[in-house]
Amino acid sequence: MESTHTHDEYFMMEAIKEAKKAEEMNEVPIGAILVMKGEIISRAHNLRELEQNAIAHAELLAIDQACRDTGSWRLENSTLYVTLEPCPMCAGAIILSRVKRVVYGAGDPKGGCAGTLMNLLQDDRFNHQCELTKGVMEKECGQLLSDFFRRIREGKKLTKQMKKNQTSNDLQ
Repeated sequence: MESTHTHDEYFMMEAIKEAKKAEEMNEVPIGAILVMKGEIISRAHNLRELEQNAIAHAELLAIDQACRDTGSWRLENSTLYVTLEPCPMCAGAIILSRVKRVVYGAGDPKGGCAGTLMNLLQDDRFNHQCELTKGVMEKECGQLLSDFFRRIREGKKLTKQMKKNQTSNDLQ
């Protein structure tokens, strides 16, 4: 029997594939996969920019699809794989949908609510807590985000330089 670690890496690779779909659309590259009984029941990636919708996070879209496909809001016995640590909104949806386990890649120092800023997923004041596995393929997941934001910064820098050059030419 394969170890949980091997399964976690396999499913995280699937989440990374979703993140890359987001990146191709110029979305922040975050992907999520929901797994039940060893099968992927839903997959999603960030669509916030495309949809201009603050709640179009990968986790929420995957949860929404899974609820529709299973015909239930209860996703007990499911595992959510996500490339970036869930934010407060996504952590709330995870708790409310009764996801059993969350596995994430990169931590989020600015908004992580699965252990970095706080840990909503395991707060015993809620009526549901999740098992949590952090840092699966952390380097790969973090690199996707780092590369994406570096390209954004470089693009802005280039645009600024081009505008400066154009203004300079206009003055001549």
